[in-house]
Amino acid sequence: MPETSADATGLLVDETPDRTFRQSLVYVGRLFWRDKTGLVGLIMFLMVVFSAIFAPWIAPYDPLQQDLRAAKTPPAWTEKGSFDHPLGTDNLGRDILSRIIYGSRVSLTVGFFGVLIACSLGLTIGLISGYVGGRTDNIIMGGVNLILSLPYLVFVVFIAAILGRSLLIVILIFAFTDIPIFVRITRGEVLRIRESGFVEAALSIGAKRRRIIFRHILPNLIGPLITIATFEMSAMIFYEAGLGFLGLSVPPSVPSWGNMLAVGRKYLTIYPWIATIPGLAIVFTGLAMNLLGDWLRDVIDPRLRRVKK
Repeated sequence: MPETSADATGLLVDETPDRTFRQSLVYVGRLFWRDKTGLVGLIMFLMVVFSAIFAPWIAPYDPLQQDLRAAKTPPAWTEKGSFDHPLGTDNLGRDILSRIIYGSRVSLTVGFFGVLIACSLGLTIGLISGYVGGRTDNIIMGGVNLILSLPYLVFVVFIAAILGRSLLIVILIFAFTDIPIFVRITRGEVLRIRESGFVEAALSIGAKRRRIIFRHILPNLIGPLITIATFEMSAMIFYEAGLGFLGLSVPPSVPSWGNMLAVGRKYLTIYPWIATIPGLAIVFTGLAMNLLGDWLRDVIDPRLRRVKK
């Protein structure tokens, strides 16, 4: 029975919801304390998200503002650096720190919406393939295997070159080329879960297919899907930077880390900060998401939690 206590009027008040919420916060805090890499990943990821959301307020300059008199200014910690541009400027005098901050918007947008679309469609198709089976499963997996047999980067570059440079096009390219991965992961998990004892017990008492899928199978897919989603989101950021480096991502007028790498490669030996600093931003974001995703997997799926003393 729920625990109760008397308030000032003498009425009994149920304290269970508040207590459960407090216990959940304490539990999450303990998990963070046990796995400090997750806490580090969360802080790093929130820094990137914060910079993307509040870019107009925290960026010291307009990312497109050019000042040829300050072109190729080195970072502030070097001998000829200036704190007016803490991370230096590029070949056109644009502030690198401001462009890094605004570039986080492109990377997070591509990664988040690309994974969201791919995971949603891949989950639906994988559920159908794994649970229905038979000819449906053969047709779906035949198409998945065909797509996965194509060289991924060559395939993405080919489509991007045909469709042109646009943020929406980049998101859709990564989303639809990533669907087969989520289909394969979901199908494999469904095949494993549907043979479990609790699913067989539900079938024995006459549970309908819809109830089994949404009450018994789907909740058990959250852990594996979050793990693969974080890896794929990190990978999409790297791939978007690669497309930008090749001139196939967003237009040059849009500040993105890939475009910054493309500009900096021409000056890599004489002005290395123009390319290395955007590269470090990409590594920072990818590491943050991988650390946080690993922690989320441990929280959501206790079976996968590492034993720590």
